[in-house]
Parts: sequence; C-alpha cells; structure tokens
Amino acid sequence: MKHSRLSFILISILFLSPLSGQPPPDSGNPPPLVRPAEEIRAFDTPNDAGNSITITWKRSPDDIADQGRFDGYDILRGRSPDGPFELVLSVPGGGNENNPLYKTCLDNNTEDGTEYYYAVDAKAFGTTTRAVSRMPAKSSQQWFNTDLVNMLIAVIFLSAAILYYIAGAKSGKKLYIRKIAGLEAVDEAVGRATEMGRKIFFVPGTQDMDNVQTIAGLTILGRVAKVAAEYEAKIDVPVSRSLVMVTAREVVKEAYYNAGRPDSYSDDMVYYLTDDQFGYAAGIDGLVVRQKPATIFYQGAFYAESLILAETGNSIGAIQIAGTAMASQLPFFVAACDYTLIGEELFAASAYLSHEPKLLGSLKGQDLGKLAIILALVVGLIIQLSGAYDFASIFSVSAGGE
Repeated sequence: MKHSRLSFILISILFLSPLSGQPPPDSGNPPPLVRPAEEIRAFDTPNDAGNSITITWKRSPDDIADQGRFDGYDILRGRSPDGPFELVLSVPGGGNENNPLYKTCLDNNTEDGTEYYYAVDAKAFGTTTRAVSRMPAKSSQQWFNTDLVNMLIAVIFLSAAILYYIAGAKSGKKLYIRKIAGLEAVDEAVGRATEMGRKIFFVPGTQDMDNVQTIAGLTILGRVAKVAAEYEAKIDVPVSRSLVMVTAREVVKEAYYNAGRPDSYSDDMVYYLTDDQFGYAAGIDGLVVRQKPATIFYQGAFYAESLILAETGNSIGAIQIAGTAMASQLPFFVAACDYTLIGEELFAASAYLSHEPKLLGSLKGQDLGKLAIILALVVGLIIQLSGAYDFASIFSVSAGGE
C-alpha cells in the first residue's frame, strides 16, 4: 500500500511539472504598455548660429526603473500636433548628467522661422507610447552668445587699457618699458664690427613671410641696418625664401635711406641661399667660417638648425644676438649666444626700438591685461581651494548643447 502511494506521487510530479528549459504556458495576456515620457518641451537652442532646436522631456518611469528592457526613445518632428511626424533621431535611455530625471537632445537640421512640434516615442517591452509637445518651437540665429560674456568683458578691458596708454603716449607721457638686453646691445655689437673691420651677419630664420616671427625679425633688421649704415659697417643678410629676400631688401634699403646713406646700399647685401633647411644652415656656416663676421644676429623662426648655426658662430668668437619664439630652440641659443630675446621680447622689439606711440601703448595695454590675468588666477585659486565659491565657473563656456 505504501509503495502504491509513493509511485502515485512520483508519477503526478513527473506529468504535472513543466519540462526543463520550456517557458510556462502562455496565459494569453498582452505585454505591458511602456509608460510615456512626460513634460515634452521644445525650444530654440540658445547661443547658436540657428538651424537647431533643443528637445527636453522627463524620462519614462520605465526608463528610470530600467531593468534592461527599455529600448530608448525615437524623436519625431511635425508641423502640427496631430502629425504627420517624421523620424529625426533615436536616442538611448538615461538622463542628463546634471539632472538624471530628464533627457535632452538636439535637432540640428531645422529651417529657421518654421514652427515644429515634436513627439517622443518611448520604447520598451516591444511596445511604443507617444507623447507630443504642447507648444511649437522654431529655430533662429542669435546675435550674441551669452556664454561668452566673460570674454566680452576681457576684450573691453584690454581694449580700454590699450587705448588709454596710446593716448598717454601721444600726449607725450613717457611710458616705462623694461630694458631688453639683446636690443640694448645692438649699438655695441655693430660698433664692434666697425672697429674690427668685419661684417655683420643677419639671419632672419628659415620660414616665409607668413610667419609672424619672420616679420618681427625683419623689424629688428631695419634697426640693425640703420645703425650699420650710420657706422659704415658692412652687413650681409642671407635668406632661405625668395619673398623674404624681396622684403629684406626693401627694409635694408629704407634703413640706409633714413640714415642718410642711400648710395651705400646695394642689393647684394641681401641674397638667397636655398629653401632647404640644413642646406641653408650649411651655407651660412661656410660663410661664417670663411668670412669670420664680428657680429651675428639670429632673429626669427628656427628649428633643428639653431644649435648648428650658433655653435659655428661661437667657435669664431663672434658676438651673437638671437631671438625666437620657438620654445624648443631657446635653450640652444641661450647656451651658445651672448644675448637671447625670449618669446615675446622678439615681438616687443618693434615698439622698443621705434618708440612709436601706438606700438608702445599697445605693448603697455597688453602687459596690463597679462597682469590682470595673473592676479585673477592667484585670487581664483585661493577662492576655489577655500570652497567659498566656484570661481572656475566664471571662465567656463558652453557650446549650447547638453
């Protein structure tokens, strides 16, 4: 009797329990509907160049409670709240970084001035539920980017400082400019060449006239050539670019004319060697070794040839005055030359040598702007570290998106 009851129980369990790996029988109930997104809002993207509308909405509760079954959102666009709508883009679930309950995206393909309604389709469980914005939106181009107000203030401050100092210089006010040793030594270097009866070499770098360092170097060339003309010293300007050759000839010619010695000028003072970087360096080194100039100027943009040139000039005992904004080459010039114009000193040379009020005022105004930036950094660092205020937010800019 006991064995019969046990067998009956085992047979009942075998036939009534579902087979392993098979789903339970379909109850016939439809899958649950995904809950819709809420608070659909569309508006013109701020601080942009137009053709863009921002769409934001509160995430579907099924997205917030995502259990791996939420499929994201389809963003659709139409001219009427009743449609028809066209698919614009699809975005995954998840919220904004600063507000996780909401989602934001951009439609960057709109026509300015045209009103659009937007629908957001939430997708999950194989179903879709639509929500439509109540109010239309149209894109337009903004005149001002309010995220860059900090830059506007900085530009106004810098411009006002420059105009103030220019006005002061024009009125006869003496503006203090820190002495630059390399430029102060120009007269001494040219005078030494005159006393020794040797040439002056001026090398304006290896780049063309589209490089601002070359332009700055030719500005210094004008001053050097004028002093050389006054002292009746010989000057050679070997160049590596044809356009630099033409410009340098005009600079030297004008310098001789301003010195009152136009007859002493010759086009042969400025001559072309080669465009090749190391061929140019080798050509100058050959001239230096053979002619042994008393003074050599390196003013402009230089690369790997800087140490080759400076070492050769140093080996013959020439006074060398270098100037470049190439940070990687400055150590070589500092080591091998007597004087070196570092970075901005090269660009300040035109104002320093000419004492032109506009140039001096511009230089002083820029220096005041740099001082203001340094003070802002120091004060901001102290405030930021103390936690009293998020000072870094003042200098942040936004691209107008999420």
